[in-house]
Amino acid sequence: MSIEIKAVKRDVKGTGASRRLRHAGVVPGVVYGGGKEAITLEINAKELFMEFRHEAFHASVLSLNLDGKKENVLLRDFQMHPVRNTIQHIDFQRVSATEKIHVKVPFHFINADVAPGVKIGGGIVAHILTEADVSCLAKDLPEFIEVDVAKLEMGHSIHLSEIKLPKGVEFVKLAHGDDAAIASIAKTRGGVSEAAAEETPAA
Repeated sequence: MSIEIKAVKRDVKGTGASRRLRHAGVVPGVVYGGGKEAITLEINAKELFMEFRHEAFHASVLSLNLDGKKENVLLRDFQMHPVRNTIQHIDFQRVSATEKIHVKVPFHFINADVAPGVKIGGGIVAHILTEADVSCLAKDLPEFIEVDVAKLEMGHSIHLSEIKLPKGVEFVKLAHGDDAAIASIAKTRGGVSEAAAEETPAA
């Protein structure tokens, strides 16, 4: 899935100018990195939000079409309005084809309904991690990582080392010796998993 963001160069800067842009339906932004100067941007707010709401927008290499010239970028930061749920500002970083990038990629959990700990034990799958930082070249970046919990039994966990990754992709935590747990099967207590209950502080 290739996502293209159309933008134009923004010449006027400052808080007042940014406020006027937002009132006009435009999101101010910036693109930086890649050994080039930072450039301030203007992006149509409606077009941007249509892409922003997709999961892939946050974990994929994007195509930034700046005044007709395209370059690969990653979403690096954004600010949302606390009430209106509109994008106030957005930052992109240029991507090199030859340098590895670090990106948080979401997990997609499958086969929870057939896991022995759920089907036989009556537990539920507790998601310990919902995403993980990976390192790879831009061309190898996956949109998501599939976690198959079909064989997971009650009280057992699945760890990073058990996940098959695409060629050229590695977990940053695992590379540093941290084989973190991703998901486990937990007993339910009044409809709430014990794992979740333990993480909830007493009132």
